[in-house]
Amino acid sequence: MAERPDELAEAAIPAIRPEADDHAGHRQRVRERFLKVGGDALEDYELLELALQLAIPRRDTKALAKALLREFGSFSGVFNASQARLEKVEGLGATSVAHIKVIQAVAARFGRDRIDAEQPILSSWSQLIDYCRSQMAFESIEQFRILFLDKKNRLIADEVQQTGTVDHTPVYPREVIKRALEHSATALILVHNHPSGDPSPSSADVRMTREISDIAKPLGITLHDHIIIGKSGHASLRGLKLL
Repeated sequence: MAERPDELAEAAIPAIRPEADDHAGHRQRVRERFLKVGGDALEDYELLELALQLAIPRRDTKALAKALLREFGSFSGVFNASQARLEKVEGLGATSVAHIKVIQAVAARFGRDRIDAEQPILSSWSQLIDYCRSQMAFESIEQFRILFLDKKNRLIADEVQQTGTVDHTPVYPREVIKRALEHSATALILVHNHPSGDPSPSSADVRMTREISDIAKPLGITLHDHIIIGKSGHASLRGLKLL
């Protein structure tokens, strides 16, 4: 007797193994805990596990989350890792790597939007530092960023002007000022990262900052600060009285 279509469909469904039930139950418990207590109450591996579940819905992601944290050192380190490095991790495919990079982009956009364009940027300093850290702290090469401000110190634009090597970024002060004039900016904040992790300014950082300030001042452009971002924190040349 011929089998009915519904019988064929049922036969095609693999038997559910007990460990699959355990994994599904574990995923559900972690999700419920997240909804009950929020992300701040979760360990890094638990939050990362939840993020990975969105891209890998049918596999236990707890072990993978812990492996990623060991490989990249921190939660932020995972999401800031390059595509090439992520692709070398066993258990991550093209879809899950793309998912991780999408989450990184969403977090960066969220951080940028927390800087209220209608408020003076100097009044939201902690949000600014958080944003810069999310963008640059774990980059493997140096990146030089400029925040252009109007006369009320509101953000006009945020641009990456230069990228360089692991320990150097070429910065051309006259190009910085030219771009400020193009934006009609009256103030600047310079930001760059130190891939070594140590945010201490070098003598070259100090010289370059002072040169930009000297060119900007006669044109009515104020250089508020130069912030250096590292994995271990940040340094402000203004705070260090080097500007």
